[in-house]
Amino acid sequence: MDRQSILGYILIFILLVVWMWMSSPKPGQQTEQQKAVATQAAQQDSARRVAAAIVQPPIQAPTEKSADPLGKFFAGRDKGEEQTITIESDLYIAEISTKGGVVKRWELKNYKTWDGKPVQLVDYKKRGDLSLLFATADGRLINTHDLYFERGESGFARRVIAGNEETTVSLVLPTTNGGRITKTLRFKNGEYGFNTDIAFSKMGDVIANYEYQLVWESGLRYAEHNSVDESNFASAYAYAGKELTEIDASSTENKPQKNVSGVVDWVAARTKYFAFAIIPKEGTSDGGYLEGARVAAPDKGAVESYGIAVKMPFKGGQEEGGSFRIFFGPADISVLKSYGVGLDKIVGLGWTWLIRPISEYVMLPILSALHYIAPNWGVVIILFSIIIKIGLHPLSRSSMRSMKKMQALQPLMDEIKAKYKDDPQKMNQQVMNLYKEYGVNPAGGCLPLLLQFPVMIALYNVLRATIELRQGNFVWWITDLSIPDRIFTLPFEIPFFAIRDVSGLALLMGVTMFIQQKMSVKDPRQKAMVWMMPVMMTLLFNSFPSGLNLYYFVFNVLSIGQQVMINRQSEGEPLRKVEPKKKKSGGIFGKIGKDLPRLKR
Repeated sequence: MDRQSILGYILIFILLVVWMWMSSPKPGQQTEQQKAVATQAAQQDSARRVAAAIVQPPIQAPTEKSADPLGKFFAGRDKGEEQTITIESDLYIAEISTKGGVVKRWELKNYKTWDGKPVQLVDYKKRGDLSLLFATADGRLINTHDLYFERGESGFARRVIAGNEETTVSLVLPTTNGGRITKTLRFKNGEYGFNTDIAFSKMGDVIANYEYQLVWESGLRYAEHNSVDESNFASAYAYAGKELTEIDASSTENKPQKNVSGVVDWVAARTKYFAFAIIPKEGTSDGGYLEGARVAAPDKGAVESYGIAVKMPFKGGQEEGGSFRIFFGPADISVLKSYGVGLDKIVGLGWTWLIRPISEYVMLPILSALHYIAPNWGVVIILFSIIIKIGLHPLSRSSMRSMKKMQALQPLMDEIKAKYKDDPQKMNQQVMNLYKEYGVNPAGGCLPLLLQFPVMIALYNVLRATIELRQGNFVWWITDLSIPDRIFTLPFEIPFFAIRDVSGLALLMGVTMFIQQKMSVKDPRQKAMVWMMPVMMTLLFNSFPSGLNLYYFVFNVLSIGQQVMINRQSEGEPLRKVEPKKKKSGGIFGKIGKDLPRLKR
């Protein structure tokens, strides 16, 4: 391996280090109780900030008639008896409360938390979410979250829907002036979420500022073991004019807020694998609002909470309202795409201009197709590694043969370097002539690595971000291919890499990389490369998804087998110069010129 090849490897390694260091999750775990405390703190702060987003009218000084903090229109509506309506479909169990008309519980039946409990996405302590926010003509800021609604026509307490069945829950919030707000929720089996209609009757003299908001204040409950990793994926989004706006509370000091003007297609909040979105009827919204907060949790944990709101115009008519679709479920690309509004953009699959197309249109379809053949995701990744290796075989074979020739040329190169040690320019020219004479491409060994790099990044994003591989089991200690595997925990932390839990697959990957380096590096001056790269890559890959390490381990094993095969084939093969190509004579004049000497004889 010559200096140029080493330089190529070093550049690739630096690129890997920079990219993976920027995107790798930092370790952090916490108990369920600790997460609940941190989540509640973040959500309470989130709720206060969402409420502050609406333009508040001047607050009038209380009088005898308007001493109630809710003002004259909603006086006394904060008292009542709470009733809970339960809806169960094939996909979820939902609870709707008459206090606030909010979603009090949303439990997904097909997904489990890291410790085997059902995934429940609504914060219990917040007592539900999805309320209305508006200012009133008497100077009050009303959030219907704590106001008691009355039951509409539907009087059931629990309903199970199956097949193509639908059901409706209607809730009414009356005002003292004879007006009312009607909130209608329509559930259909087989869909993650529901439709909701908001109807205002005789509210023209009640709602001020020509605006109301449908808000989700409390974010989503976490479902994964590593809260820091989940927070790294958590964000809030607004989609308007074919442009995606995203906010990320990346630190406890950073509390981002974003007002989006004009018509928005949707607003959404997500954790690592689950999402909530409000999708107003096309062309009816008047803006959106996003805000977030991140709080530290015990045991180096972190919890992020996001509030989202859709702003809707209110014209002051006798009868008006708005319609919305609510998505509440897994951040599954195929499910999100079915809404037809670009909701799948919340799933991070890498750089839009290069990596995302590979992830979305190559990786996921191949992995999904293989999953039909092999139900075990570990076996799927092994098969995928074999497919990629077969695809890269011609390049790898050419690369390995080129490296073998480079090793054979090493004595001749040493002679040239010794002969022209005082003339570097002449030495480089002679070395290049030597490469040309024996048909060696000094950069040939790097090409397969460069071509594999986008594949590896795309696979990295698919394994980390897509719910399809969440909790994908393999064998033995490898129970979830979307997170790092662990075989033991160190009594100390490795500096810079912050490693305490040691990954078994990362170690296996490092061992196979060491074997590869040992087989390919023959120059005694490059012995450091034999162990340096494997050690660094093992440390780097230790915190990566075990599925990625499994892929790389299998790929390395196949490469070792390929190298052994090529070594046997080329064993004893003499080093041959490349015969220069003969120039072809052109046309009839060339043929005549060729025959003239023969005629003279």
